[in-house]
Amino acid sequence: MRIFKSVAFGISLIGVLGLSACGGGGQTLQHTPKAEEPRATIWDLFKNVDDPNTTVEVNRYIWNASLDVLSFMPVQAADPFSGIIVFGFGRPPGGGTAHKATVYVRDPALDARSLSVALYTSSGPASAEAVRKVEDAILTRARQLRIRDGKL
Repeated sequence: MRIFKSVAFGISLIGVLGLSACGGGGQTLQHTPKAEEPRATIWDLFKNVDDPNTTVEVNRYIWNASLDVLSFMPVQAADPFSGIIVFGFGRPPGGGTAHKATVYVRDPALDARSLSVALYTSSGPASAEAVRKVEDAILTRARQLRIRDGKL
């Protein structure tokens, strides 16, 4: 009987400590006088408040321009949610050295900071000048696509 009471006390103590951890430790949220911020609770983790149509955080013009400019390379993987396109080896039009590329579209802005290209040849990383030319071609094509849509 004594062991049962000790176990029950231990479980109760763990429960009380667990609930007290959810209390916020006496910190208060600062409110602006104009609008009140909602209080965050543990149950907010289980709410589905994101609209699935707006969760993609990459620039669609840069994404499509990357596919256009590097269309001579086969697409091995593409993830629009993380903004990564992986291309396999392909030769550019007019011959030349075969390249493979990984394109990172990191931001929804149509900006050079949103784009990063890793370009490789069969012997290793491509030159910085080649990478810059590919990035410039993608950004130029992205701007053309945006102008074509009439949003500039």
